[in-house]
Amino acid sequence: MKITIINGPNLNLLGSRETRVYGQASLASVEEGLRSTFPSVEFTFTQSNHEGDLIDAVQEAAKQGSQVVINPGGYTHTSVALRDAIAAVNIKVVEVHISNIYDREDFRRISLTAPKCDAIVSGMGVFGYEAGVRFLLGLKG
Repeated sequence: MKITIINGPNLNLLGSRETRVYGQASLASVEEGLRSTFPSVEFTFTQSNHEGDLIDAVQEAAKQGSQVVINPGGYTHTSVALRDAIAAVNIKVVEVHISNIYDREDFRRISLTAPKCDAIVSGMGVFGYEAGVRFLLGLKG
């Protein structure tokens, strides 16, 4: 199976950015962990601070027949365009948030993208990425 992991703005700073909220794991270590936990999955990883790049990554995943785990970062709360891109593709998409967005500032509690996703993982730290992959693979427990 092909799975594309898409990370939005500021997630390139994982491990050094607000570690009290996001933990100390780097994005590279998250990617390495997924590869070693799921060796049979063909992963593509992308991170961008630019909205259009994230939209392109969603569309490219669909062209490649890849399912998606996406952490839209701040675009979760602001991007109608990213929401529309997710709605436009005929693939499974799981939205992941390292922090619990429902236990943060009021504006972070609203996800424009979540209603177009097949599942949402929030507040499980970087394990949320693994949970999203497990969901796409149909794994329980």
